[in-house]
Amino acid sequence: MQETSTSDDHRDAERAHRLRDFQRIRAFSEQLCEPLVIEDYGLQTVVEASPPKWHLAHVSWFYETFLLRPFLPGYRVFHPRFEYLFNSYYEQTGSGFWPRHERGLLSRPTVAEVYDYRQHVDAAMARLIAECPSTDWATAEPRLGIGLNHEQQHQELLITDIKRHFAHNPLRPAYRADLPQSPLRDPDPLRWLSCDGGLAEIGAPSRAGSEGFAYDNEHPRHRVFLEPFALADRLVTNGEFLEFMTDGGYEQTALWLSDGWATVRQHGWRSPLYWERQEGAWHLMTLSGMRPLNPAEPVCHVSYYEADAFATWAGKRLPTESEWERVAVDQPLTGNFVDAGWLHPRPAGPAEGDGPRQLFGDVWEWTGSAYLPYPGYRAAPGALGEYNGKFMCNQMVLRGGSCATSADHVRATYRNFFYPRERWQFKGFRLAESRS
Repeated sequence: MQETSTSDDHRDAERAHRLRDFQRIRAFSEQLCEPLVIEDYGLQTVVEASPPKWHLAHVSWFYETFLLRPFLPGYRVFHPRFEYLFNSYYEQTGSGFWPRHERGLLSRPTVAEVYDYRQHVDAAMARLIAECPSTDWATAEPRLGIGLNHEQQHQELLITDIKRHFAHNPLRPAYRADLPQSPLRDPDPLRWLSCDGGLAEIGAPSRAGSEGFAYDNEHPRHRVFLEPFALADRLVTNGEFLEFMTDGGYEQTALWLSDGWATVRQHGWRSPLYWERQEGAWHLMTLSGMRPLNPAEPVCHVSYYEADAFATWAGKRLPTESEWERVAVDQPLTGNFVDAGWLHPRPAGPAEGDGPRQLFGDVWEWTGSAYLPYPGYRAAPGALGEYNGKFMCNQMVLRGGSCATSADHVRATYRNFFYPRERWQFKGFRLAESRS
């Protein structure tokens, strides 16, 4: 009896811990929306950025679709058409989905109804976490881990999408006027960290549970051979990127990949996204409105094409994702994350010893690696297998998290991925070079 009681106590403590995680993450999504007014919730100014209302509903749809409907007996969906409206891209659920570029055309359901939907899902999830039989929990608990990390991804999208929508407005409204700002200063000197070549192990170590979550695209762990290389100890800054611009970087076709040059000409790019000339000086749009350009801050909202062109101009290259992980895996997971409350990249702190700076937080770092499966990767069966695997084509890997990423969401093995033309996320880069 004592052994059974101890086992039950452990199960109850584990379930209580997961419920606290669920409630904390759900509450943060709504906290991020507190500065919004009702008119902001339905904005969709570009196809890649969804309305805040849609994000709030979609993450609830995820729990409803992959946890509540299969594992909570008697569960009744909040609305039968929400399965269609708030599915993002999952073909195998059988519901189809509303076109991505028309998410901003839905005045209904109202914002109030979306919050009611969230409360309905939250109450049902609390019952599921408490009551799910152990035989089902073995499958449901890993899905809950995916759901929590999925909502954290959409929290980051909430922030970046709101910034994109507000930047479209000629009033340049502030999401939060009270955000802190770093003092204007010049960048610190850049240092180079030399790394030996040889065999290295890359990827998440195991398909772990709640304490060691990793997405399927981080598996399997495998060996790679690295040639000797050096990595810049910090990110490329606004001031350095301005030098590239002043030197005609956007006009020199020899610096650009063919697709990059075509994109520059098609869209008329002459600076990173959100940079504006005002009264002869550069300013940039932030989540607290327009600010003067700070030369020491990491350059942000640049495409892979711009990062690659700068690296070519500087006589360097972008690191591969294996090189980046080789350096990052031994570093503490500290940095300027959303938890710090800046919601904007910060200048690199002073160099301490011979280690790297800004590996985590501030901006997602473009690498020179295409987003492809690791050797031996197999997508999971069913609709959840569509989460990552079907996007392993025509995209590039980014590493490290950003100022919009939760600190407990990122890790050294995390593989983010975007199309090389995209700029609206908090994306920057650091340089690398080969060594003999």
